[in-house]
Amino acid sequence: MQAMNSRTHQQTEQIPIRREQPTVAAPLRSERRPEQATQMLGNLRPEQATQMLRGKLRELADATPHDRTVVPDPPLEKQVQAIENAMDAIAELPTRRATDVPFNDRAQQLFHRRILIVDDEETNILTVQAYLEGQGYQEFVSTTDARHALPLIRRDRPDVVLLDIRMPHISGLEILRCLVADVETRHLPVIILTAASDPGIKKEALDLGAMDFLQKPVDPHDLIPRVRNALLIKSHMDYIAGENAKLDAIVRRRTEDLSRSRQQLILSLAKAAEHRDNDTGNHVLRVGRYAGIIARHLGWPEPRVKMIESAAQLHDVGKIGIPDAILFKPGRLDPDEWELMRKHCAFGKAIIEPVSEPDLQKLRSHTRIGADMLHVRSSPMMVMAARIAQTHHEWWDGSGYPIGLAGNDIPIEGRITAAADVFDALSSERTYKKAIPREKCFQIMLEGRGTQFDPQVLEAFFKGAKEIVEVQIALMDQQTR
Repeated sequence: MQAMNSRTHQQTEQIPIRREQPTVAAPLRSERRPEQATQMLGNLRPEQATQMLRGKLRELADATPHDRTVVPDPPLEKQVQAIENAMDAIAELPTRRATDVPFNDRAQQLFHRRILIVDDEETNILTVQAYLEGQGYQEFVSTTDARHALPLIRRDRPDVVLLDIRMPHISGLEILRCLVADVETRHLPVIILTAASDPGIKKEALDLGAMDFLQKPVDPHDLIPRVRNALLIKSHMDYIAGENAKLDAIVRRRTEDLSRSRQQLILSLAKAAEHRDNDTGNHVLRVGRYAGIIARHLGWPEPRVKMIESAAQLHDVGKIGIPDAILFKPGRLDPDEWELMRKHCAFGKAIIEPVSEPDLQKLRSHTRIGADMLHVRSSPMMVMAARIAQTHHEWWDGSGYPIGLAGNDIPIEGRITAAADVFDALSSERTYKKAIPREKCFQIMLEGRGTQFDPQVLEAFFKGAKEIVEVQIALMDQQTR
């Protein structure tokens, strides 16, 4: 302490202190552009920081008086004392490098974590950086202009931010609010370093998400362990985020595999019904695509559009239960045959609809593999497919079958598939009829507006008519090529 007082006395004798100097306070603030200051401060060692602080003392000594009525704020004596205290603290702080002792891998990694220091006083940056350099930390970014803090954070992605509160242009609290509002930075550890003693400011900073709050002048014995703890937390958060990303990738791949498998099963089931009625060719594929086009023009979100494209392919799966003599009859069906044909809607619903719990338990007791395959009883797509199979022959005016639903009582997916199915039936060749020309098909569809078809669904159908024709050409049946 005596040596320190002696050195202070000698330094004071060398520096002619004039209270009236107007430019005294300026040298302590960086007059360089922020990017220049950042580059200059990036790789300083404690001894370099001490040397730069001595340069600050020389700048104060060389300051030229102009207006003797102006008193610097803070007073020159306090500025000199602050610099000397920082130099003493750096000199007394025990130093450590990452290679001095055999730390574990995790501790070694901390020394390479990036630390951002934001403070409008260059002296404070030098001091804090020297404290941390002395402990082995190596990666620093800093700025004396608070306006550059957020761009630096986005560009350099620091692992912890040491942030002053009271700065020109933008306060530390405003920077903290911006960090919390951004999903990419809201979990970035922030330690507040400030001379403000107002407990309200401290509470506000902590409420905004600051990890810690240190009073200036900063005690290195407080600063160093808190920075280390913040970096440990950030390291752990990064590890968890990395593991979550790996798990997400695995789940995404498995989901895509499952989706492809389910789509293939749906198509296979639809094809099974199609082969019972082999004159329909690509009918199920076209109806699915038409339904998707209509749904898209009704404003459905894309995931639901994809769902109805798959579900609508199963609209006629109930034909599996229709006898061949009826299904392949080239002429008109008699009343009894027609009554049985109408039951394909109910058959389709029974095939697709979720398995009841008692039946599911029986299947599980029979074979675990079978149970796993049937573990789709809550699938939204299969529920939609069951509704389509049952209601795609209902009419808007209530004269359809099998239930006689009318208007909005008919599920929207059933109304969409009804339009898609009728257009494909009209425009395709069957054993009992020739394909009808496209313009005539459109005319017949228009005549069914408000009776057979939902007017809004029909409007969406014609909005997508160009796309529907493109699908019709691309999936044309072999016999019509």
